[in-house]
Amino acid sequence: MPQFSYKARKRSGELVEGILEVADRPAAVAQIERLGLFPVAVDTAKGAPAGDKRSARAFDWRSFLPPTLREHFEQQRKPKLQELATFTQQLANLLQAGMPLSTALNSMTYLETKGIPSDVSRQLKQEVSEGRGLSDAMAKQPRIFSDLYVNMVKAGESSGALVDVLRRMADHFEKFAQVQAKFTSALIYPALVCCVGVGMIVFFLTVMLPKFMSLFGDVGFKRLPMMTVILINISDAFKHYWWLILGIILVLVILFKRFQGTATGRRKIDEWKMKAPLLGRVISLNLYGQFARTLCTLLQNGVPMLTALKITEQVIPNSIIKEATARTREAVTDGKSLAQPLAASKVFPRLMVDLVKIGEETGNVADALNNVAQTYENELNIALRVMMNLIEPVLIIAMAAGVGFLLVAVLGAMFSMISSIGTGMGGN
Repeated sequence: MPQFSYKARKRSGELVEGILEVADRPAAVAQIERLGLFPVAVDTAKGAPAGDKRSARAFDWRSFLPPTLREHFEQQRKPKLQELATFTQQLANLLQAGMPLSTALNSMTYLETKGIPSDVSRQLKQEVSEGRGLSDAMAKQPRIFSDLYVNMVKAGESSGALVDVLRRMADHFEKFAQVQAKFTSALIYPALVCCVGVGMIVFFLTVMLPKFMSLFGDVGFKRLPMMTVILINISDAFKHYWWLILGIILVLVILFKRFQGTATGRRKIDEWKMKAPLLGRVISLNLYGQFARTLCTLLQNGVPMLTALKITEQVIPNSIIKEATARTREAVTDGKSLAQPLAASKVFPRLMVDLVKIGEETGNVADALNNVAQTYENELNIALRVMMNLIEPVLIIAMAAGVGFLLVAVLGAMFSMISSIGTGMGGN
């Protein structure tokens, strides 16, 4: 079992060190807290086997970069949802244990939170020590803390329930990270198969086929099957005009990026994504769940409805949902209920509207939105499984068709060549 060395503080502030033998790093942190200590740093023990240390950290391509460049990337990128969840949970644990906010932030500078540099906690501590609120300090670091994060912390400060808010927020990021991971995992296999398939076809056309063409030369194009002629022409195009093909692809990518950069382009693309065969349902369910989960989390933590709608509008990545949320916020500002503009937008499904309407009638919109989020997250899991079950046979059929075309074209040419040789020998 792996060993972890740790540094922790007693309630008196005294620093203690030790080694624990537990399954993983989270288990080590939990064990330290059960001992009544505040964890400061937890890492793989120096004497632990190399395999344990590798398993404690996820693979990261940045590890192959020079230290200076790696540090630059780490400082510039936004933290992932899972990293935010870990940071938020650690801060909540320290505050729950009775630490003052400035002391907890000071301890956070020593805790290893991937994606969030220790300078962030150090700057937050400095701001808080000078008398500023935690939400005001976080607002000065928009790369790390979004408007959603800042407003929820502000609501927690106002209500005196900062720890509860932080725990809910950690749970919020954790659920979003899980959904995001499932979505990404579902697309990795098809993308990998497509890349391998395209790579094999290009390799055959540019490397293997030219070797066969020297055998077909004596047969003549007029006696070759049509499929073989088409394949040879495609191979010649790849071999002699690869630069033109790459140029066309580059131009198409640039034009697409420019189109995507316009408001009309973004809307058209987002609309197509939601209506795309097979993938559209998965994307739509993910968006509905994200909308409901974000709005629910904000309302549960005391953020006013109008502010919550505005933040949700900023968080949602789809322009169709953004526009519908903006119209909903305007309607709520004019005194209408939440369900009315949601239904009028014709964007959100009837089930969501009905559940929100029931929540308004019972006086608990946040719980209704939580039910909506859970419903669509469950449906998303099912839709992802269905998509994978359908994509696999489609990919197999497409790969078989491509390979079959290549085989028929090559074998057809070989049969023509054999027939030509046989005819020549018969003539003699």
